[in-house]
Amino acid sequence: MDEDRDTLRNGYGVAAAEPGVTTGALARRLGVSPTTLRTWDRRYGLGPAQRAEGHHRRWSAQDVAAVEEMCRLTATGLPPAEAAHLARKRQDTGRPVAAVPQPRRRAQGPASEATLERQRRGLARAATRLDAPAVRDLLTEAVARHGLVGAWQDVMVPVLHAIGRKWEEAGDRYVEVEHLLSCHISRTLHRGVIAPVTAAVPPLVLACVPAEQHSLPLEALSAALDELGLPQRMFGAAVPVEAVSAAVRRTGPRVIVLWAQARSTASLPLARHLAEARWGVRGARGGPAVMLGGPGWAGHTVRGALRPTTLPEALSRIERLYPELTPDREPA
Repeated sequence: MDEDRDTLRNGYGVAAAEPGVTTGALARRLGVSPTTLRTWDRRYGLGPAQRAEGHHRRWSAQDVAAVEEMCRLTATGLPPAEAAHLARKRQDTGRPVAAVPQPRRRAQGPASEATLERQRRGLARAATRLDAPAVRDLLTEAVARHGLVGAWQDVMVPVLHAIGRKWEEAGDRYVEVEHLLSCHISRTLHRGVIAPVTAAVPPLVLACVPAEQHSLPLEALSAALDELGLPQRMFGAAVPVEAVSAAVRRTGPRVIVLWAQARSTASLPLARHLAEARWGVRGARGGPAVMLGGPGWAGHTVRGALRPTTLPEALSRIERLYPELTPDREPA
């Protein structure tokens, strides 16, 4: 039993009785290239403390912890030399060392493409190495810096697309990366600002079409509507036809948003049925505006339906349908 306990893997996935992990295996785990690890060793002295026979580099649990710290710190924007200095302290002490807080700079106007690309790269690398705390912190920072809509449009969506392409090209590898990132994006969206709801206005109904499980873009819209103070009824993924119809009858929404990620899930009969819905007394009957969101609706036509292609465009169209938000604006 004691011998078995000695060979149990520790928190870094390295068995205590083994010499450590190879550079290639560690690079795959962290989402960096082996060349990057060798550069960090050569330039900053952040490498394996021991080498096995034949001069093969083997990284111990302590070595792994140090480069994980290096990845975490550089992902936050800390210069590599400073990050390496703090990571070496961890290597010496076995404990994370907090970076000296830097004065926070307020962005002057839109962020540069170089800044956005750095943030995307840091988020993608943190997700690839399954570093949940770093993913959470980077998402929080993106929202604080760019606002919820800007962070979604310029940081979250590009990284989701990039990771999706990566696992498709790698034969369904890295699916766990996409799931982790999606989960933390969802949590970040739900922590957004909720403004006081505009009184006495009809709500919006937000729902994915039946069989559609990808609800994250709809969650982003829901969070943005919360910031505007618009009442909404969010029903999430794969809502049955009967449930959507019942929700519309019961709430009398001004806008219905139907999300379809894939063309195979887009339901034209449902969209047309909702577009024709009417309620109210004779002579004063009204109906909802139907908004079709997502690439699944490409090539489909529903008379009178709105087809925004981005979150900012969807919000702009919704605001026009709610002149109560800006009383001097005429409805679209």
